[in-house]
Amino acid sequence: MPPDPLLATLDRTFAEMTRAREAFVPSFLPRETGIITTVSTGIATVVGLPGVGFEELIRFPGDLYGIAFNVDEEEIGVVLLGDYAHLQTGDEVERTGRVMDVGVGDELLGRVIDPLGRSLDKKDAAVPRKRLPIERDAKAIMDRAPVTVPLQTGIKVIDALIPVGRGQRELILGDRQTGKTAIAVDTILNQRGQNVLCIYCAIGQRASAVAKVIAQLREGSAMDYTVVMVSEGNDPPGLAYIAPYAATSIAEHFMEMGRDVLIVYDDLTQHARAYRELSLLLRRPPGREAFPGDIFYIHSRLLERATHLSLEHGGGSLTALPIIETEAQDLSAYIPTNLISITDGQLYLSPTLFELGTLPAVDVAKSVSRVGGKAQLAAYHAIAGSLKLAYSQFEELETFSRFGSRLDESTRKIINHGQRIRACLKQNEGAPVSALEQITVLLALTEGLFDPVPLTQMREAERAVCGATEQIPPETRERFIANKKFSDADREAILKITRETLAPFRKDT
Repeated sequence: MPPDPLLATLDRTFAEMTRAREAFVPSFLPRETGIITTVSTGIATVVGLPGVGFEELIRFPGDLYGIAFNVDEEEIGVVLLGDYAHLQTGDEVERTGRVMDVGVGDELLGRVIDPLGRSLDKKDAAVPRKRLPIERDAKAIMDRAPVTVPLQTGIKVIDALIPVGRGQRELILGDRQTGKTAIAVDTILNQRGQNVLCIYCAIGQRASAVAKVIAQLREGSAMDYTVVMVSEGNDPPGLAYIAPYAATSIAEHFMEMGRDVLIVYDDLTQHARAYRELSLLLRRPPGREAFPGDIFYIHSRLLERATHLSLEHGGGSLTALPIIETEAQDLSAYIPTNLISITDGQLYLSPTLFELGTLPAVDVAKSVSRVGGKAQLAAYHAIAGSLKLAYSQFEELETFSRFGSRLDESTRKIINHGQRIRACLKQNEGAPVSALEQITVLLALTEGLFDPVPLTQMREAERAVCGATEQIPPETRERFIANKKFSDADREAILKITRETLAPFRKDT
């Protein structure tokens, strides 16, 4: 009797199942979970994660993440990175086994994102192919090179008197509403065509202020080479805390590819306040002005990542422009003094100058660049060397002249010349000036060609001199761009053009 086909089929099936069962090796994937015990403003306390590491990413319900900040024996203090209204005591949390990271790459250029890499510009989500931890070690000293190339800001008073080099950290500080952000935005606008990528990091800013900056960048066609990272004032303090670190990792990626990068932190006062809030909620001991003891360290490890790499490591650079808000012109406050000691110079914006209409309101006497002078174009060295001294003498003599005493002829000449310097250093917001135009104006200024021009006509005279730069011979222009030595022939060629241009503006004509 032939075998039953059904029985044969069942035998084969059971034989296959037996082989599959014998070949199966179970793999155990341990999941370490914990329980939320308390939730407060941007902070959660968790128990039951004995293997968690410092700054490890913790997953919460609702696709919310947090960073393990306090790793104590019994519990963990976690900084939450998003909306935490749905969290409840007793909710289960899970370790991820990795630290906080951020997507990096060219896909982010022209985009507005938050510190977690989520899109804020109503476009499709940017999906970078590479991710980097937000906290990274600064480059070793042996991997760095001297700062030798200028970062042209397009602002005459800065490029001439307080220059910034690529790879430098230059602090911008001043009271509220003195034009700190305007200087940073103008610097970004001036990088168009300079092969410099820009990162603008807004920390704890009002949404309207951030929207204004983005609109200025779009109007100036600067978004093509810029990444904007935004943490608004109503965001949890954890996002404000990680924002500058995430932005720096994006900038470092470009730097390691051999690119020149400019990053603006606007502003680190809000960053310090967010960190103070988190630390106090986590019961860390308060110190001076209630800031935690490691407030200096969080900014120093951030700004140490800005540097100029050696050619062996690609030759890229990362220039940092951190912004700090002072109160009542107090430069000796805790956070300003910390950052002044970390950075390579500072631009101080005076509210007095701002109220007088001297814009940008850079106080030349209190501003300094400890590195940028070595990277300044040779033509600036030859022309603007005596400008700062002449301007300082004028400011001091102007104070005495207000008493109404008689002035001798030499003093009158210094004051007259200083008034022209001040008029030339004034500049409208959003109107960067090219290096060639700056050099031409500054040469005419140092040679006294503007002195016979009435103060009321200085703006028109300066505009005419800038327009006359088109007459400068092409070989002279190329020497400026190539940073060649400023020769006597170049000087005479430019002076001849400026004398002819300024002749109609002289008082004696």
